[in-house]
Amino acid sequence: MANKLIKQMGLPNSIANIFTARNIITAKDALSLTEFELMEQLDVGMAEVKSAMAHISEVVCPPCQTALLLMEQRVRDERSAGHLPTRLRGLDEALCGGLPFGVVTELVGPAGIGKTQFCLKLSLLASLPANCGGLDGRVIYIDVESKFSSRRLIQIGIENFPEIFLKKGMAQEMAGRIVILRPTSLSEFTESLHHVQVSLLQKQVKLLIIDSMAALVLGEHDCGASRQQVLGWHVSFIKSLAEFSRIPIVVTNQVRSQTGDEPLTFSFQARSHSIKKEDRASYDSHLVAALGINWAHAVTIRLVLEARSGQRFIKLAKSPISPPLAFPFNITSSGLVLLDDDGIEMKGSEINTIHCQGQKALFNSEW
Repeated sequence: MANKLIKQMGLPNSIANIFTARNIITAKDALSLTEFELMEQLDVGMAEVKSAMAHISEVVCPPCQTALLLMEQRVRDERSAGHLPTRLRGLDEALCGGLPFGVVTELVGPAGIGKTQFCLKLSLLASLPANCGGLDGRVIYIDVESKFSSRRLIQIGIENFPEIFLKKGMAQEMAGRIVILRPTSLSEFTESLHHVQVSLLQKQVKLLIIDSMAALVLGEHDCGASRQQVLGWHVSFIKSLAEFSRIPIVVTNQVRSQTGDEPLTFSFQARSHSIKKEDRASYDSHLVAALGINWAHAVTIRLVLEARSGQRFIKLAKSPISPPLAFPFNITSSGLVLLDDDGIEMKGSEINTIHCQGQKALFNSEW
C-alpha cells in the first residue's frame, strides 16, 4: 500500500497535481517527509498539508482487525487449504483435520522410534483413492537412508484397507503411485529437489517426504557455520515448494546430544545445566533435534517421537493451532496406533525435551 500512487487516492486535483509536480508520487514519498518539509516543497499552508496527509494515511493504513476476525479467517484458511488425515484420531483432531497443506511438517526422534513407519503410512494415505479417504495422487519419497520398504508398505495397506489391497493388482497399483528417489550425496539431493519442482507441475503429486534431511547435511558438513549456510538454501527451497504446490511436505530429522557448554536457546534449559555432572546419570539423556534453531523455526508443525519408561509417545511440540500434546502409541502390523486419543497436555521444558528411556526393549521388537 505504501507504493500506491497519490493521484489514485481521491485527493482534490488541485493538491494532487502539486504533489506530482514536486515529484512526490507515492504514499511512501509523502509519508517519508515531515509536515514542515511538505509545506516547504508544496508551497501550501499547514491546514492543506494536514488534510492531505490525513487522507493519504487513511487510504494506506490497513484496517483494524479483532482477535475474533483473525481467528475466523484462520479457520477459513485452514478449511480451504486442506489436510492429509493421519488416521490417528487424537492427532488429527488436534491439527483440525491432519497435516496441513502448504507447510513443512517435521518428524523428529531417535533412530528406530517409528519415523519411517509413520512416513510409510502417510505415503499410503496420500495415494489411496479419494472415496477411501486418500488424496488419490502420487507421492515422491526421497529415501536418503534407504529405509523405505515396499513389503512393509503393502503389509500396512492390507491391514488397514483389505478391501483395496486384496483385490487383484491393486497393491501394485498403489505402490506404483509412490516414486522413490535415493540421493547418495548432498549435490544429488539438491538435484532431486529440482526434479521434484518440475514433477509437481507435471504430475498429480499430493505428498513429498524427505527421510531424512539430517542424514546428508550432518554427514557432509561437520562445521556448524558451513552446515547452516548449506541448510539455509535447502530450507528456503523446501518451504517455497510447500507454499507453491499447496501440498504437505514431511521431513524427518534426527536427534543429537546437547553438550554442556552449548549456548542455551530456552530459559528453561538453565535448570538442566545446573545439575551436577555426577547426578546426570540419574537423568534421561538430554537430546535435542538436529539441524539447529534456524531449521526449527522453518517448520510449521513439529512432531516429536520419543520413548519414556518403555512406552512410545508422539508429541505435538509445535503447532500454530494446538497446545502441546503427547499421545502414547504402539507400532503394530497396521502401523502406528494411538493408545489414547485425548492426549496429555505438556508444559515447560517437557515440550522440547526428547526422551530415550527404555528404548532398547522397544526397538528390539520393532516391526
